[in-house]
Amino acid sequence: MYYIAGLAIPPSTQAVEGLAVLTTFSFVYNAISSTRAIAHVAEAEAGPVRTMPSSFITKIVSPIHALASFVPPATYTLCVTFNRFTQPAWMQRMSLPNNYVTQDTKVALRVAACASTILLLRFIGIAFTHLGNQWHVIGRREKPKVVQTGPYAVVRHPLYRNVLIQQALFAVMYWSYAPLVGLCIAAGGFAVKMSIEEDLIMKDPAVAAEYRAYMQRVPARIIPFLW
Repeated sequence: MYYIAGLAIPPSTQAVEGLAVLTTFSFVYNAISSTRAIAHVAEAEAGPVRTMPSSFITKIVSPIHALASFVPPATYTLCVTFNRFTQPAWMQRMSLPNNYVTQDTKVALRVAACASTILLLRFIGIAFTHLGNQWHVIGRREKPKVVQTGPYAVVRHPLYRNVLIQQALFAVMYWSYAPLVGLCIAAGGFAVKMSIEEDLIMKDPAVAAEYRAYMQRVPARIIPFLW
């Protein structure tokens, strides 16, 4: 028997799949709700996005990383739910190796990934709180400012880091390679998008000097000392 948040979880395949589905739904619902809420606040307080890149790559990079992040959990949730909380055979062919862990260890890891996902929602909420009215898909708002507090004092793009962490957690939750593919695509998209975003900021005379100093003080974009 495994316990999470005071609930007893029997180590059956269907119970674990059900927990993973419930956790995924909770994460996606909260992520969408938080994004919609902050978008409304940003529009009301900081004005509309007034500077947007116009090249082809800048128009497709956000949809690409969004789809890469959304398709694996959406596919898993729908397919497993309609298959009575059992992964279909085609999905099981993408499973992570089972040779190096016992069934009990595998279940424990998947449950731990579910618990970590709920914890990650807290960190995402903190990042949203500090970002506040400066949130945007890509571009600069009418009243720009440089956010330097909370997680933004450690890395310059903490929300992107959280997305990548969640994809890794999904891989363990689903015991599948599929989210890792999404992680790689999203990471590539973020690498392109961060450069575009920071280039836009550096061209804005209202915040360019402040952001240049911020970059010197916080050199890491995603992972301290690495990226």
